[in-house]
Amino acid sequence: MNGAHDLGGMHGFGPVEIERDEPVFHHEWERRAFAITLASGFLGKWNIDQGRFAREQMPPAEYLATSYYEHWLFGLQKQLNDLGLVSHAEVAARQQDPAAPAAPVTGGRVLAARDVEKALRTSRTSKADEDVAPRYKVGDRVVTRNIHPLGHTRLPRYARGKRGIVTLDHGVWVFPDTAGNGLGRKPQHCYAVRFEARELWGEASTSRDAVYVDLWDDHLEPA
Repeated sequence: MNGAHDLGGMHGFGPVEIERDEPVFHHEWERRAFAITLASGFLGKWNIDQGRFAREQMPPAEYLATSYYEHWLFGLQKQLNDLGLVSHAEVAARQQDPAAPAAPVTGGRVLAARDVEKALRTSRTSKADEDVAPRYKVGDRVVTRNIHPLGHTRLPRYARGKRGIVTLDHGVWVFPDTAGNGLGRKPQHCYAVRFEARELWGEASTSRDAVYVDLWDDHLEPA
């Protein structure tokens, strides 16, 4: 999906500010947003790629003016509303009156606090067990497809239509471009692909730098 969220490789946003000794969460509400998102996802009503797609649908001006976990909250509220679990009206009512009763969510799994660590350690929501033959091997030269989908994709704009070399085969994983759009898992191999900086940004870039992007079979064509 082409949108304001796809900032990789773009110019004009200034340097990346690295915060020394950065905490995992800057505010308590961020910790709670993370926890609620994990617990809600455990209901099994959507997958991780659909969660990403929901965040990508945040209005561009709002996306650029808000923080990382505000994006998470937007995506979570959109998923809950769209699936009929918790409506925007219910959220607004609770904000006005925190003591107002909440409608119970039924028909899903419940993630208890005592099970969080185990659930995170054993999660296999994206890894696939299917025996799928790879289309490429380490050392193969590939070119990325120049696509501009309306839905979710893990192929960033700055790396489309670019030539690279496969450096690692990660094995078989769920294809996010179909999973995120509700079109099924379509398991296939995911690879680390090395792109020279000059291939991505032109001859003005240094010849010493390269970028590694994890991409799936359907993102690639033989070079």
